[in-house]
Amino acid sequence: MPKQLVAISLSTIAIVTGVVLSILILWQLQSLLVILMISVVLAASLAPIVDGLERYRVPRWLGTILAYLGSIGVLTGIVLLIGPTASQQIERLTVQLPVFVENLVAIFEQMAMRLNDSNPELLNELIDPQALTKWAIGSSQQLVLRSYGITRGILGAVASLFLSLFISGYMVADSRTLTRGLVNLFPQPWKDRLAEQVKPVGQRMGGYIRGRVLVSTILAIGTTTGLSFLGMPEYALGLGAIAGITNLIPFLGPILGAIPAIVVALSKGGLLSLWVLILFVVIQNVETYVLDPLLVGTSVGVHPLYQLLAVIGGAQLLGILGALIVPPWVAGGATLLENLYLRPKLQAERLLASPGVPPAVPPAEGNDSVMGNG
Repeated sequence: MPKQLVAISLSTIAIVTGVVLSILILWQLQSLLVILMISVVLAASLAPIVDGLERYRVPRWLGTILAYLGSIGVLTGIVLLIGPTASQQIERLTVQLPVFVENLVAIFEQMAMRLNDSNPELLNELIDPQALTKWAIGSSQQLVLRSYGITRGILGAVASLFLSLFISGYMVADSRTLTRGLVNLFPQPWKDRLAEQVKPVGQRMGGYIRGRVLVSTILAIGTTTGLSFLGMPEYALGLGAIAGITNLIPFLGPILGAIPAIVVALSKGGLLSLWVLILFVVIQNVETYVLDPLLVGTSVGVHPLYQLLAVIGGAQLLGILGALIVPPWVAGGATLLENLYLRPKLQAERLLASPGVPPAVPPAEGNDSVMGNG
């Protein structure tokens, strides 16, 4: 049987070597890549403000400075206003968490004794309050550590935040030059096609972030007000802040934000836990059926399953930070997939199915998105 010779050209070896080296370089530059991802998301979020100021003949560089200083000022004011109280309440919650869990286990023991005369110590063997508390705290710490561990510690995280703000500001101020330089790397007709997608991609990414921040702020206020009214004023602000921050994460965030409040309410006994549960159910329904359609709308344009996978994948890679910044990137990628592949493909299929009849071009944005809406 004759031997078959496999010929490998020099160009193939060069391509494979280049791909391997590129992967190694990108792995070493993962901190920079994360900073760039954050910068693009920030730039897409604040670009509409700068565009609005530019329509009033404010120079773009000045509009960028005003938009960033205004946003930082508002955020700083909120932190100074509620930060100390919320921090104290969250610290108190952390200290009291083992007590709350033990009270919760005691309640379950009483329920087990009423339903069954068997030894309630069986429940202690199945549920160890200390181990459960350590697991909950440890899991939370792992997510947080994974979020800023890539930046080499707390100082690196602060430096990365300022660097992200600076880079995103530069992106917004000189967006036209940067866009031209990027799309000029591609040949025609891709050069013009990609140039047309910069605006819709930015709108979808920025709209997603702005919508989630606004919805989370409203839910944080609603949660704080509701818990204070139900008789938990000593923890209301801290629990509201936790619910608002976690709500930035789609799907998993609302559940994570409700767990601490329900645990505290259950440990207090009575009907308080039922009312707190009802409060969170009402709040989440308001978010799902009122706030999200009005404030977020179709800015995501991705099927909910893909959004959930983006959240889980981002959390596994970068912790809480990944769960926040990966979904808007997925939304932006979905825009490119829709407008550069799916819509032209659908248009070509309709043209082949009905020769001689001009095909109806589906809208680039809207409720009829072929990717599905979240």
